[in-house]
Amino acid sequence: MPPVSLMIKPASSLCNLSCEYCFYRDVSEHREHLGFGIMTKDTARVLIEKALEYADGESVAFAFQGGEPTLAGLDYFRFFVNTVKELNQKKSPVFFSIQTNGTVLDENWAEFLHENGFLVGLSLDGDFEANKFRKKPNGESSFYSIIDTARLLEKHRVEFNILTVLTGYCAENIERIYGFFRFHRFGYLQFIPCLRPFGSTEKSELYMTPEQYADFLIKLFNLYVKDYVRHRYVSIRQFDNWVRLYLGQPTEQCGIKGHCSHQFVSEANGNIYPCDFYCTDEYLLGNILESDFSQMERSETAVNFIKESLVIPERCKECELYPICRSGGCKRTQQSEDYCKAYKKFFTACLPLFRVFVNEKQ
Repeated sequence: MPPVSLMIKPASSLCNLSCEYCFYRDVSEHREHLGFGIMTKDTARVLIEKALEYADGESVAFAFQGGEPTLAGLDYFRFFVNTVKELNQKKSPVFFSIQTNGTVLDENWAEFLHENGFLVGLSLDGDFEANKFRKKPNGESSFYSIIDTARLLEKHRVEFNILTVLTGYCAENIERIYGFFRFHRFGYLQFIPCLRPFGSTEKSELYMTPEQYADFLIKLFNLYVKDYVRHRYVSIRQFDNWVRLYLGQPTEQCGIKGHCSHQFVSEANGNIYPCDFYCTDEYLLGNILESDFSQMERSETAVNFIKESLVIPERCKECELYPICRSGGCKRTQQSEDYCKAYKKFFTACLPLFRVFVNEKQ
C-alpha cells in the first residue's frame, strides 16, 4: 500500500476573506450544494478510522484546506489529532498540514500547531501591493494580518511555507516579490497559477498569458539558481521538483510527472472526491459514512479520473522537451490556459542551468 494522502475541508467552502481569484468558490458553484457546513466530530471519527484502516500501517498525510479550515475551530483540530492518536493502532506514521490565510491564528493556535508538528501553508502573494487580491469582505487588505501571523509562527517555531497565487500581476513583478520574500527570510515558496473559472476565457491581470508565464519562469529560475550557487538556497516547489525529475529522482508534487496521482479529498459532510480542483458532483466518489476508501478507489469515476490524465497529447509525443515538461503538469491548469509555448520558451532558455544541480546528493 502506497502512502495515503487525504485532504480535508473541515469548514467546506466557508471563508472569512473575499479573494478575487478563489478557485474553491468556483468549484462550489459548480455543484448542487454550495457548502456543507462544519464537519461533525462523528464524521471526522469515521474518516480517521477508515483512513487508518486503508493505510494498514503505512504513512498517512492529513492535509486541511478550505475555504478557510481554521473556521472549524481549534477544538475540532484538537479532537481530530487526539482521535488519530487513539485509533492509530497499527502505528502508521502520520503527518499533519494545513493551508490557511492566517487571519484567525493566535497564540493558542500557534502552540497547538507546534506541539503537533503541523506544516502550515500560509497564503501570501508578496508585498502589500502584490497582496491586493486577498481582501477582507469589507474590501480591506489582509496583508498586515498575514505578516503578523508569519511572525507568530516563527516565534512558536512552526514550520511554514508561503503559498502564492500566481496571477498575471505577480508574474510581471516577480523580481520585486521574490526580493520581498527573501528580505523576510521566507525560505519555502510555492507559486500556484491562478485558475480561470470552469469554462471561462476571461482576460484580466488575474490570469497569466503564456508570454507572462514564460518570463516569470525564466526570471525566477535564474534567481533560484543564483541563490543556490551562492549558498543562499530558497526552496521553490515547482523548480525543486523539476530538478528532481532532471536528476532522475522521485518527485512529490502532483502533476509534475504529467499525470494525476491517487489522492482523496473529503468535504465536510464526508463526500469524497479525487482532487480538490474537482470537488464537483460529476467527480463524487462516494461518502465515507457509507463506503470505504478501497471501494471508492476502485470506482469507475476514480479509475477514469486517473486514466484521463495518462493520455499524452499528440503534439507532446515527438517533443524533445516532454521528458521534463510532461505535457505541462496539472490538467486543471491546462484547462485554464494553454501554456505550451511558455514551457518551450522556459526549458529552451534554462535547461542548461539545470546542470548546476548534477552533483546534488541523491
